[in-house]
Amino acid sequence: MYELIQVSERSCYIQSPAKIGLVRLEGEDVCLIDSGNDKDAGRKVRQLLDARGWRLRAIYNTHSNADHIGGNRYLQGQTGCAVYAPGIDCAFTRRPVLEPSFLYGGYPCKDLRHKFLMAQESDARELTEESLPEGFEMIPLPGHFFDMVGFRTPDDVVYLADCLSSRETLDKYQIGFVYDVGAYLSTLEMVRTLEARMFVPAHAEAAESVAELARYNIGKVLEIADRIAGICREPLCFEAILQRLFTDLGLVMSFEQYVLVGSTVRSYLSWMKDAGRLSVVFEDNLLLWRQA
Repeated sequence: MYELIQVSERSCYIQSPAKIGLVRLEGEDVCLIDSGNDKDAGRKVRQLLDARGWRLRAIYNTHSNADHIGGNRYLQGQTGCAVYAPGIDCAFTRRPVLEPSFLYGGYPCKDLRHKFLMAQESDARELTEESLPEGFEMIPLPGHFFDMVGFRTPDDVVYLADCLSSRETLDKYQIGFVYDVGAYLSTLEMVRTLEARMFVPAHAEAAESVAELARYNIGKVLEIADRIAGICREPLCFEAILQRLFTDLGLVMSFEQYVLVGSTVRSYLSWMKDAGRLSVVFEDNLLLWRQA
């Protein structure tokens, strides 16, 4: 873990729970694409940089999930590097309590205010094309989170953030976190057609092609939607749908899984209602979901 893997002349990644991109710039300057999940990750990254005499110029966050911005504060404090994050995710990066608050739908209790869902604050600026190093391209990847992006480097390596999960992860957990299901499917269709020298997803193996993996992710999204539609043959409230889904998929409920999977299921319900597959009815002061 935290081994530096080189994939082209200047583009590398650091093997970690969520891969950290590292790109060499001019001279001894480098930039990071995300920073890991916490201060310890940041410390290991700095040790790696120091051992090679590299200077950290900037961190470009793909989105604001805690496992991608957790090393920001430590690295920024140690090196003075700039931190950039896209759109709405910039606000979450500056005020990380927004993430568990959003997931829970209210002020999060202590069980949700921890480093896996809430990173430390960092002084982030909004990511723009002008803030990128010369030759970098920003690739919008909405769906998994609000304004998530990926990056193409000058030597044609594409960092894909969290838009793809590995087959192993999907087979084990079945349902991945999604904020906007429609946007996510559009992103996956776009990614399926991308070409690059090398792709580096944060939660899957680096590969020269990701077309088949994108198709597999699309299939899993549609499979979950069909499963939810089947559960809603009879009118059910959200909690009952979530319970049935956990039972059917063999998942174990916890505070973290309640908010992560629960938020995702709400997103599926919204998408399916907007698409005309589900409708709602109010009975006995309950909002019930059913097939349209």
